[in-house]
Amino acid sequence: MYFPVASPSLVNEDFGVWAPIDHQRVISLLTTGLGVLYYHRKIISLEPLPETMLDEGKVSPVPDVLLRDNETDETPIIIEVCKTTGQKGDLQKVIQLIDEDLYGIHEGFVYNYKTQRWLRYRKGDGGQATESSVSEVLNLDLSALLM
Repeated sequence: MYFPVASPSLVNEDFGVWAPIDHQRVISLLTTGLGVLYYHRKIISLEPLPETMLDEGKVSPVPDVLLRDNETDETPIIIEVCKTTGQKGDLQKVIQLIDEDLYGIHEGFVYNYKTQRWLRYRKGDGGQATESSVSEVLNLDLSALLM
């Protein structure tokens, strides 16, 4: 049975999920780097999870990477990975998810792997993203995880 839970740019109803190697490589680098900081070094308090539903109780959006607070069952940070043609849609998704305030998201990022540019949107930013890879929630520059 097909449930449209992945990003619209990733789903093709006839053939499954669209997940190019470069896209998946970035997700892997982010979750690996953040995972080391969470599981092994215990430097961050949010668990990084790839391609995970925001709400386990029903069909919900699925960011490329989410950072979950297991004590509050909220997701303070989401990250979308895209190439140039998907950037606008992914940024709209991030802004909508934060502004709707349904999942406890405070910060969202969009990383364009073609241009190697980051956009950040925070709760209260009024629909305007800024070019930044620095997470104020984690006190961490996410771009360092991709080097």
